[in-house]
Amino acid sequence: MAARTKARKRALDVLFEADQRGANVLAVLDERLVLSGRETPLPEYSAQIVRGVVAWWREIDAIIQDASPEWQIRRMPAVDRALLRIAAWEILCNDEVSTGTAIDEAVTLASDLSTDDSPAFINGVLGTIAREAPALKSADS
Repeated sequence: MAARTKARKRALDVLFEADQRGANVLAVLDERLVLSGRETPLPEYSAQIVRGVVAWWREIDAIIQDASPEWQIRRMPAVDRALLRIAAWEILCNDEVSTGTAIDEAVTLASDLSTDDSPAFINGVLGTIAREAPALKSADS
């Protein structure tokens, strides 16, 4: 598994854990940075993703909601919600990752970790975002 693929999975773990615990995402990130548990230390790119998602949370959620008008974000499976936030951040805010890579990685993780319908759903939502949503900022800003 490539380094960024692992980092995305670990960022997903942080976002999912915070969602399930009803905890502050940055507090969970800080816990994982200090106590990685049985896993290797959290990759820097994981922390960058989580911080980026949190920094643009409202904007990203609004864009996801616009791209998926038939599904309220709060009703989506938690894994799908986290994957959409990660990929949307990469598409809209991180010039270092191609749109195709962000979508492919999210779809692959959905195939491995979520429902049978999730990969197609995530692909469709992210495709709409890639076509219609404006960039929010670059990773260097």
